[in-house]
Amino acid sequence: MTVSDAHAAVEAVWRIESARLTAGLARMVRDVGLAEDLAQEALVAALEQWPESGVPDNPGAWLMATAKHRGIDRMRRAKMAERKHAQLGRELEIAREGAEPDLDAAIDDHIGDDLLSLVFTICHPVLPTEARVALTLKTLGGLTTKEIARAFLVPEATLAQRIVRAKKTLGDAGVHFEVPGPDELAERLASVLEVIYLVFNEGYSATAGDDWMRPALCEDALRLGRMLAELAPNEREVHGLVGLMEIQASRARARVGPGGDPVLLLDQDRARWDWVLVGRGLKALDRAEALGGAPGTYALQGAIAACHARARAPQDTDWPRIAALYTSLAGLTGSPVVELNRAVALAQAFGPEAGLELVNELVSEPSLEGYHLLPSVRGDLLARLSRYDEARAELGRAAELTRNERERELLSERARSLPS
Repeated sequence: MTVSDAHAAVEAVWRIESARLTAGLARMVRDVGLAEDLAQEALVAALEQWPESGVPDNPGAWLMATAKHRGIDRMRRAKMAERKHAQLGRELEIAREGAEPDLDAAIDDHIGDDLLSLVFTICHPVLPTEARVALTLKTLGGLTTKEIARAFLVPEATLAQRIVRAKKTLGDAGVHFEVPGPDELAERLASVLEVIYLVFNEGYSATAGDDWMRPALCEDALRLGRMLAELAPNEREVHGLVGLMEIQASRARARVGPGGDPVLLLDQDRARWDWVLVGRGLKALDRAEALGGAPGTYALQGAIAACHARARAPQDTDWPRIAALYTSLAGLTGSPVVELNRAVALAQAFGPEAGLELVNELVSEPSLEGYHLLPSVRGDLLARLSRYDEARAELGRAAELTRNERERELLSERARSLPS
C-alpha cells in the first residue's frame, strides 16, 4: 500500500469512525476535550503506521485501542486520580486480551447513548453558537479544522482558537457528559437542532463568498440530522428538521445555473430536483406527524417545504396553505424574518398589494436593518405593481447589503432588467 493510498484510507475511516470514537472515549474520561485530543492522537498514529502495516481488519477498534493507550499514558504523566487510572487500565487489559471484534461489540453496546450524550454536550447552550457549530462539525462531522475554516470563510487559526476555547468552556462549566433529563431536554434539543440547521443553511444559501451554495455543508448537516433521528426516534422536531433538510437539499442541482448563477425557486426546472430526497423528506415528515402533539418550528417549515415539493409546476403551489403555515410559524417564533416570508406567500396567494402591506410594516423593524432580503422582497413586489423606479432602488439597496457575490450579481441584474 502506498502512502497516499493509506492516507486516503485513514481519511475515509476517520469520517466514519470519529464521532463514535470520540463518544466512546468521552464516556470513559468524562471530558470531551480530552476525548477529542486522544482521538486525534490515534489518527496521527494511524497516519504514521498504516502505510507500513496496512489498514487493520477492524480500523475502528484499532483507533479505539490506540486512543486508550494514549489516554493511560497521559493519566500516568499527569498523575490523575488512581481510581480512573485503574478503571481505564482494566478496560485496556480487556482490550488487549480480547479479540478486536469483542472490543467493537463492547463499543457498540454503548454507542447510541454515547453519541447522543456527545451531541448534547458539544451543543450545550453555555457555548456561543459559532463555537457549537465548529465543535459539532469537527467532533461529529469528522471535518478538519482547515475544512471548517474554508467552509465558513474564516482564517484557520481563528477557527482553531474557537474550538480550543469551546472545549475549555465545557470543562470550566462542568458540563456533564450525559443526555439531559426531562426538565432540560426541550431547551437542549433545540440547541442541537439549531446547530444542525445553521450548518445546513450556510451550505444551502451561503451568507458570504463567491459561491451561491456549499453542498458539502448541506451533506454534513443531513448526515448529522439522520444520525440524530436514529438516536432520538421519538422526538417530533428531529424528524421535522430532517424532512425539511431532505426536501430543501433535493433542489440543489436546480438552484444553480450552468455558470454557477443562482436560480430562484419559481424559476427552477423541477425535473432536476432529486425526487428520491423528496420522498425521504416526506416520509420523515410523516413520521413527525405520527408522533402526535403540536408541530414545532421545524415541522412547520417542513410542511411548507412539502407544499412546494408536491407542486410539480409553480402554478400548482398551494400558496394559501403556505401563508397559513407561516402564520402558525410566526405565532411560535415571533420572528420578523418569518413575517417577511409570510408576506411573500400572501403576495403569491392574494396579490402583491397584500404582501407589500406587511412588508411595509417590517421596514421599521430594527432586527431587519441591514437584512438584504427585506429590500429584495419589497423590490420584487413593487415591480409587480409596475412601480419600477422604487423597485429598482430597493433591489439596488439589496445588492449593496448582501455579502454573497453571486446573489449581488443576481439582484443587480434584476434591477437593470426593469423597464425604465
